[in-house]
Amino acid sequence: MRASHAALGGAGLAAFLVLGEAVPRLGLVEEAYFPPTSRIADALAGELGDRAFWAALGDTLTGWALGLAVAVGAGILAGVLVSVVPYLRRATASTIEFLRPIPSVALIPLAVLLYGTELRSVLLLVVYASFWQVLIQVIHGVQDVDPIAEDTARSYGLGTWARIRHVLWPTALPYVMTGVRLAAAVALILAVTAELVIGAPGLGARIAVAQTSQAVPEMYALIVVTGLLGLLINVGARSVERRALAWHQSVRGEVAV
Repeated sequence: MRASHAALGGAGLAAFLVLGEAVPRLGLVEEAYFPPTSRIADALAGELGDRAFWAALGDTLTGWALGLAVAVGAGILAGVLVSVVPYLRRATASTIEFLRPIPSVALIPLAVLLYGTELRSVLLLVVYASFWQVLIQVIHGVQDVDPIAEDTARSYGLGTWARIRHVLWPTALPYVMTGVRLAAAVALILAVTAELVIGAPGLGARIAVAQTSQAVPEMYALIVVTGLLGLLINVGARSVERRALAWHQSVRGEVAV
């Protein structure tokens, strides 16, 4: 089953690459704006041989990893505290609902005013966007705890931290892993967006330079790199999720299929 899925995926990708080569060659679009796949591949090979490209990739991954780590840690801690303390849950409900819908890109002017084009501007946007993905999932996960299991743990004399470890955490973990996977993708999007708009060092800034200098094949090559990076991050997050939830029925069912 997995082999057939992989074969279909490979066939779809091959068809997409052929289409990307044929459309500009047939004159359906201007090559100046959408170069053929072969030219993009040549530009990508040139980028891979450029040290500046690898430095930009490292900058993007640094902003992504640091921002994601802060967002995940803060989201899990805040989510558990807000969920297990009734007073905090009531006190923060309206604040969360007010702040969560604010688009992260709307904070770009604030980030520029505070930190200019430094890495901290990227981290501000990445953390803000990713934090909500984790927080909301943790809150939903904690709310899904079986009251009977909670009461049983109390009746056996388990303390607060023991209940969190043995009752709350196993129930919330699938939600947490979903939040982390979503946050990983969002963090990459915001990291590249911040670099593209603010000019912070990274792949986004390199894309902007290629666009303004009319280096169209190089621009598309860099866009392809960001897409591949997103794919690798998603595959890695799914792999971690499967390992962390190997005991869970959803993962066992997925493996069985």
